[in-house]
Amino acid sequence: MTSSGRRDLSAAPGRATGPGHATTIAAVHTALPPHRYTQDQITELIGDLSLAPCDDRALLRRVHTAAGVRTRHLALPIERYAGLGDFGQSNDAWIAAGLDLGEEALTGALTAAGRTPAEVDLLVCVSITGVAAPSLDARLAGRLGLRPDVKRLPVFGLGCVAGAAGLARLHDYLRGHPGDVAVLLSVELCSLTLQRRDGSMANLVAGALFGDGAAAVVAYGADAGRDDAGPAVVATRSRLYPDTERLLGWDVGATGFRVVIGAGIPAVVRAHLGREVHGFLAGHGLTVGDIGTWVCHPGGPKVISAVADALDLPDDALDATRRSLAAVGNLSSASVLHVLQSTWESERPAPGTWGLLMAMGPGFSSELVLLRW
Repeated sequence: MTSSGRRDLSAAPGRATGPGHATTIAAVHTALPPHRYTQDQITELIGDLSLAPCDDRALLRRVHTAAGVRTRHLALPIERYAGLGDFGQSNDAWIAAGLDLGEEALTGALTAAGRTPAEVDLLVCVSITGVAAPSLDARLAGRLGLRPDVKRLPVFGLGCVAGAAGLARLHDYLRGHPGDVAVLLSVELCSLTLQRRDGSMANLVAGALFGDGAAAVVAYGADAGRDDAGPAVVATRSRLYPDTERLLGWDVGATGFRVVIGAGIPAVVRAHLGREVHGFLAGHGLTVGDIGTWVCHPGGPKVISAVADALDLPDDALDATRRSLAAVGNLSSASVLHVLQSTWESERPAPGTWGLLMAMGPGFSSELVLLRW
């Protein structure tokens, strides 16, 4: 303890100094489509596509007003959505737009990190809003100039948790390959999954919250370069919660991905997240009060409130998360990376500051990543 009574964090267990804590985040870059619209504009689009002409739009408008979203970016110009006739056309649009955004995110992150595509040893690509074989990472390899022997890992199914889980898996890999450079790419074009003539609450909520975007993270091991570029990944934890499989995910059918969003998600967060975070931090000699930056996926206003309640956080602890939701909506797996980038650029945490990056997704699951700036 210091003379002021505060814990001396430089001496706390789990400090990212030894070979077991070998991952440095060198750069994060978010790419957003150029088609940006206000929430009111998107509300009317959702009404035109999801509701019958005679349906009352009062509920739709209330849901959109309460979503905490001001603007969003869409993969396509707003007038093109009415012309997407089936899942095949939507998925083709996901591939085309996803490749462009993925290239922009990867190029931006590599440039910021001072790395070239030829230096990348591992590329992990996550998405839950489209499917492709060859996968996006394979299609991007030639466009970006990645080496022919680059290791690739395309991941589908993690959903909103994949930004945090993907970063955790980079850490796992780099602990065993400390001389390597690893990249995480998230591409999520949620607008292309919107279901036609589906007035269910889940579809309306998804249409009120989700936006489109991509994000990339460049990270490297202890032997791959300078160790002061950005925050270090100290430790991670994954958790699945029993009997929660139907809370979040997709029902896949002839029209593509029909969203499943259970009303019980905030209750599950309140019931489990506090215990999970406290136990994780205690294993590293830390408490919630020692965390200086909270990098949380913006699931939605009710989920953000549930996280704050579960951890008894100060009112401003999740401001970066709320700002991200308002500015771009919920970008699924890319959202937590968008929050990480904005935290890094706007808050500029002091060296030695502890951070906790976290997200939740289908399973129902959570992923925690302990950071040290």
